[in-house]
Amino acid sequence: MVHQRSSGEYLSPSGDTQDMVMLLAPRLAHFAGVARTEHVTRAAREMQVPQSTLSRALVRLEEDLGVDLFARHGRTVSLTPAGHTFLASVERALAEIGRAAEEVRADADPATGKVAFGFLHTMGAETVPGLLHAFRADHPRIRFSLVQNYGEAMLERLRAGELDLCLTSPVPDAPDLVARRLDEQKLRLVVPADHRLAGRRRIRLAEAADDTFVTLEPGYGLRRITDDLCARAGFRPRIAFEGEEAETLRGLVAAGLGVALLPPPAVPRPGVVELSVTAPKAVREIGVAWLAGRPDTPPVAAFKKFLLSKRGNLLPD
Repeated sequence: MVHQRSSGEYLSPSGDTQDMVMLLAPRLAHFAGVARTEHVTRAAREMQVPQSTLSRALVRLEEDLGVDLFARHGRTVSLTPAGHTFLASVERALAEIGRAAEEVRADADPATGKVAFGFLHTMGAETVPGLLHAFRADHPRIRFSLVQNYGEAMLERLRAGELDLCLTSPVPDAPDLVARRLDEQKLRLVVPADHRLAGRRRIRLAEAADDTFVTLEPGYGLRRITDDLCARAGFRPRIAFEGEEAETLRGLVAAGLGVALLPPPAVPRPGVVELSVTAPKAVREIGVAWLAGRPDTPPVAAFKKFLLSKRGNLLPD
């Protein structure tokens, strides 16, 4: 059965689901309150709403659904079979909304809230653990949701609202993002221990023009930097392998598969020699980025302030 609505329109059972939700949502708590007390006056008093408002809400709810949810008995009411069915789902929905509200309030708590923080794979061994350890000395109960990924993927998650902040390289320049340079990191040409250049300490990158390279996949910031540095050195690198982890590349260099431009390792790896590059200047900038115009919760604001205080001193010696 379909009930006529007071506006002259009616809600068909086959109507759009989103429209149905928009119509019903404001009235669900009213319905649950009356169903719990089985008395409109008592429910209105408990919910601190006028009885006339509550009565109208129930009538409109039944009209929108096209079914009778209550049987009226003077001032008292009782649920119909349809009302019982509807109440079970409404109570689950309201409980879920309550849990969600508690969760977002907890995440914003200044002392115990949460920061969704992304960072590059190459910063996971030392830099990020050191940062979190230092920050938690003054904020021991703030929680972190950590994401380790390459730069473009993290920026996508920033835009999607899944991250609050991320450490990335290169420092992004986009109108919808705010980014601040924090530090720069020297890159080294990593060669096998038996390579013709292994006896050197410093080289010009052009001296590796005839070598094959192992690099990160396209889309990674370090790959773009590698391609740019090689172009500035006057050559296009021949690629033997494209991977996702810097330490995997270092292992492949040790195996003789090629050479690589990489940041310093957390722990020296046997089988490779790390050479300083004198020309062009081989560095990558590290920065922190966040979505422009998004208000910070107190935990995010505190961690952002901490990161910005690390300018020029972000990376371990």
